Amino acid sequence: METIWFFLWTLLWAVYFILDGFDLGMGSLMPFLASNDHERRVIYNAQGPYWDGNEVWLITAGGVTFAAFPNAYAVMFSALYAPLLILLFCLIFRAVAFEFRGKGDSCTWIFCWDVCMTLGSFLPALLLGVAFANLFMGIPIDGNGVYHGSLLKLLNPYGLAGGVFFVVMFCYHGALWLELKSEGNLQAKAFKAAKALWPVLLSLVLVFLALTGHYTESFTRLAQHPAAYAALALAVIGLVASRLCLNSSTLAAWICSALFILGLTFFGVFGMYPGIILSSIDPAYSITIFNGSSSPLTLKIMLTVTLCAVPVVLLYQAWVYWTFAHKVTKETLKDEHAY
Repeated sequence: METIWFFLWTLLWAVYFILDGFDLGMGSLMPFLASNDHERRVIYNAQGPYWDGNEVWLITAGGVTFAAFPNAYAVMFSALYAPLLILLFCLIFRAVAFEFRGKGDSCTWIFCWDVCMTLGSFLPALLLGVAFANLFMGIPIDGNGVYHGSLLKLLNPYGLAGGVFFVVMFCYHGALWLELKSEGNLQAKAFKAAKALWPVLLSLVLVFLALTGHYTESFTRLAQHPAAYAALALAVIGLVASRLCLNSSTLAAWICSALFILGLTFFGVFGMYPGIILSSIDPAYSITIFNGSSSPLTLKIMLTVTLCAVPVVLLYQAWVYWTFAHKVTKETLKDEHAY
């Protein structure tokens, strides 16, 4: 049961990265792609019907951590308290920007909320990368789960490399989504951004994998479970196929980008298996899926509830994406419900 929940925990994070990743990517790219208020509104409305539903997966991933691996949850949310709190406030201000931007007409008012949107997208992407890179490497926790470090200690070379990698990955994913949802000049700029970001993303993948081999024991652990390299193969295929599809089908390119994120998430997280919180002080202090999980009965009950509830959520989100599959046009922006 512990391994099943480790798989589901990884899957939830992957789904969150895929769905909210394009939101965070578009928000981060907005100052570079949108040259007027109309184009900025297109970016807002390209993510408007989806962003709150996408962030549900972040809450679900956190909830599963609490319910399935309570010891890991306790250590994670104390050791990474500062970055997680910053992440939370960024997401709050970003959410408020959707509703408040159109409540005033002054340039200063609109500019302030656009800044909140940009920083509220860029910083979460950066912090998620920093957090997961440090989890892959291991953090200084003792036998009692007490964290012996600071926020600055998380900003090490490997952690920062993870942050930059996540930002570029989400920006590429977001540029593809924006190309799908926009038209005209903004669509052309989104296409150019995706083409320019792909080689940067490829380079960062190679650099991050090399740094992973240097700073972590992930490849040693993965050698014991060679089937996990199928996830890396999926990531490679997804990344290459995304570029090949870019000139012919943006939707296919976006789906392949999603497969890239899915495969890379599984490859990275399974590089910690069976650990969830690795200790850099002593491996014996690490929190694993066995010493950090809930009781078998709790895991079984949770699995039953999850198997019943998650398909309903997926069907609802599929309906939302289908309903709002149209492009954001000038007519769309005239709607009273548009941002």
